[in-house]
Amino acid sequence: QMDLCIEAFGTSKQKRALNSRRMNAVGSDILSTAVTKAAANIIDAKGITALIQDVAQDDVQNISIFLPPCHEDADKPEDVYKFEDILSPAEYEALRVPAEVFINITPEEIIKKTEEKSYCSFVLEELKFLPLDEKSRDHKARCLWFLDILIKFSFLKVIKKKHPMGPECPHIINRKLMKNFTLLTYNNGSVQNLISASMKAKITAYVIALALHINNFQTDLTVLQNDMKLQESRMMDIAKAMRLKVSKTKGPPELELDQNHKLATLSLPLPAQKAPGGQRKRKKMK
Repeated sequence: QMDLCIEAFGTSKQKRALNSRRMNAVGSDILSTAVTKAAANIIDAKGITALIQDVAQDDVQNISIFLPPCHEDADKPEDVYKFEDILSPAEYEALRVPAEVFINITPEEIIKKTEEKSYCSFVLEELKFLPLDEKSRDHKARCLWFLDILIKFSFLKVIKKKHPMGPECPHIINRKLMKNFTLLTYNNGSVQNLISASMKAKITAYVIALALHINNFQTDLTVLQNDMKLQESRMMDIAKAMRLKVSKTKGPPELELDQNHKLATLSLPLPAQKAPGGQRKRKKMK
């Protein structure tokens, strides 16, 4: 209304200022539209595969920013990577129902699930050693169920579904996965959730942290590495960035894997922090 008044009754100076402001606004809109269109064209032309490779090259340099919160001043190993930083109380409670499938599982069912490869090797191996105590058994079952979901989620590339892990996965867990372990990207005129190399590294770090809580802060990295289909060098980079001590061990004979496994231990005091990977030449991430 003010502009209309100036246009009708304003002085020559006010009218020139009004015209100038309108021209600037139009120019700004045109520029913004052009930049947005150009960016969309570039992204569409490059495609998702190229985007993943670009992000991989940029983000592998600093793995530490994708780790769970590290409490360096902790007095106990369990407080270095706190359980609540991996699963909130509400998320943990939501796992009670889906984890029931593990609580009463029989040895025969474990053999069948192993043949069907229904769950990752780490989970199938740990199911053989569920505690007899009801509370401890329930706790481990929930942790294993979530760890398996994390690993399965890491294999997705571009996520188009609102609930990518299916109806059996609680809504709060689906939301956690989408919010914490994906990047938003623009492709073919729409916004999509993408699991880039950095997000795969972040998922791996959370898987390791959870496995440490499950296994009294010592876990077989090689089993997790094979479950997540990662290169050993990538797994070692993440483990070292997490300030874990890595040693050699023999793997479970049932898994029929290379017997020279890497064992990660979380112990205090934490080793000095080093840049992951040193000067080693970067390889293409898988």
